[in-house]
Amino acid sequence: SARERPSARERPSARERPSARERPRYGTGDRVAGTLGSRSRRRMAIGMTSPLAPSIGADLAPEVRDALAGLLLALADDEFVLGFADSEWTGIAPILEEDVALSSIAQDELGHAAALYALLGRLTDRDPDAIAYDRSPAEYRHARLLDHPRGDWAATIARRWLYDTADGIRIGSLAGSSWQPLAELAALIAREERYHRLHVGTWLERLAAAGGEARARLLAAWEDLGPDAATVLAPLPGEASLVEAGILPLPSAELDRRWREAIAPVLARARLPVPPRPRAAEPVRSDHSDAFRRLHAEFTAVRRIDPAATW
Repeated sequence: SARERPSARERPSARERPSARERPRYGTGDRVAGTLGSRSRRRMAIGMTSPLAPSIGADLAPEVRDALAGLLLALADDEFVLGFADSEWTGIAPILEEDVALSSIAQDELGHAAALYALLGRLTDRDPDAIAYDRSPAEYRHARLLDHPRGDWAATIARRWLYDTADGIRIGSLAGSSWQPLAELAALIAREERYHRLHVGTWLERLAAAGGEARARLLAAWEDLGPDAATVLAPLPGEASLVEAGILPLPSAELDRRWREAIAPVLARARLPVPPRPRAAEPVRSDHSDAFRRLHAEFTAVRRIDPAATW
């Protein structure tokens, strides 16, 4: 309905909006998230996952190449873990339309992860499927925010809003990367993530304004997740070399500053606190939780039946 749609201030202007050919497809109503269109996804698949796709990055200094591999792994693991976790809502979301919407968003994130794993595979001469599925839980490098269990609907919305707003700043910056394969992929992802933020932002404001049990559940989730929100933008090993090479256009401290500046007005309206900064020396992409180990056992179950099988 008109009441549920983002306001004119929240919607992208005509100049910012992608053209009809670029725009994600929608289901019923503006709340349903789009998907990275089939043509875009096929282009990613053909260009990045084909056995014929050439290796890349041979011109990079070894320390830059290693740091870039770590960046791609962190980006891909973030999208993969969150996408799989949110896919668990399929069939049990609070309303049918949201069943479609969150399933679509989760599919998007898995598509982003597949493209990022493929890019990493070309950089390191490794099989993208093996990177995605054949590691132990301790070898994944997703942010600690994504280690939390799925929780209730309020927790899912809170986590996705915190992640999507931080990731939007990160991906938007990477679209200006000096490393062209990453810049092109980030630009495709950023175009789609805009719709994810609009969707989850509507839900966050709805829960925050609802009062009663809905707001109480949101506040409980915020208290639990808030301390880990900034881990999405925490520094990665080798960041200095990536910034010097222009592969990272901005250091993590500047991304964090821009994220906090962007979310502060929204949180003020919702009467929610700005998340704290992560404590120094805490592991933010390792030492994963029991909840993630259970999730890992689920998403690798079929692969572990016969890792050498051809599907």
